[in-house]
Order: sequence, then C-alpha cells, then structure tokens
Amino acid sequence: MASPLMRPEFDEEALLDQIMGVMEAAFPPTFGERWTRAQVSGTIFLPNYSWGLAWRHGEPRTPNEQAAGFYMSRFTYDEEELLLIGVQPIYRRHGLATRLLDDLEHNARERGAKRLLLEMRAGNPAELLYRQRGFQQIGTRKKYYCSADGKRIDALTFACKI
Repeated sequence: MASPLMRPEFDEEALLDQIMGVMEAAFPPTFGERWTRAQVSGTIFLPNYSWGLAWRHGEPRTPNEQAAGFYMSRFTYDEEELLLIGVQPIYRRHGLATRLLDDLEHNARERGAKRLLLEMRAGNPAELLYRQRGFQQIGTRKKYYCSADGKRIDALTFACKI
C-alpha cells in the first residue's frame, strides 16, 4: 500500500522551511510548544525519525506551495511516538490532520510499530480527534507544561494500537 501523502524531494533547508512555516502559524507562543529550527534540524534527519507534509489542495503540490500541515515522529522498537503535528489555522477542520495521522500510521506500521504514542497539553482541542482515532489516555504528567503567564498545565499521554 502506498503512503497516503507524497514525500516530495526537498533538500534539508527546504524541508526545514516547510516545517517551520507551519510551525510558526500552528503553535502560538502561549504554551511553549513550538520547536525551534535548531531543534527540528537536530532530530528530523536522524534515522529513526519520520515526517510527513500535507498540502491544502491535496496531492500533488503546486510549485512553490507552502505546506499546510506536518508531523514529526520517532520510532523505537515497536512503538512510534508522534512528537508534533501541526496544521496552519486557516486550513484546520479540512481533514489535513486526519491525512497526516493516516500517513503516520501507515509509515509506523511499515517500520514494525504495534502502537502509536503521543503526549499533549491538557485542554488541547486536538484531543477529540485523537480519541476518535482510537487513542486512549494512559497517563498524566502533572504540571508538565508552563504557559506564557506562568500557569502550569498537565500533560496527557495517549496510546493507540495499530
């Protein structure tokens, strides 16, 4: 089965530009969830990391089109951990996150994963999507995140068999 999302060829800088373009729009500084370019660069090109991009009009992308969404994940033994998933706010609620999760699951299964893991801030509206996809909460990290105003927020961990 082919991957649901195409993986166009990008040099490292162009791929980072695509991911960071979405990152800047998708993750406001309120909760400190946005990764820096150096953090992304330091992980995404390692052998056990994966990524996917989604385009607003589907595939194939048009020349010079900025990605509308992305994910980054890490594979270990028989689990795939979703590190980040983001969709530009103007393209939310159009099925892009679902397409990205489909791609993640497909690629994780190809690598031998039996389970998907993720962690998110309590109150994240994406929780509904994850629950609809079969993710179940397996833990809580008390006061893990810190908002810009200093308020501490729990992190919720989820898992889903694939």
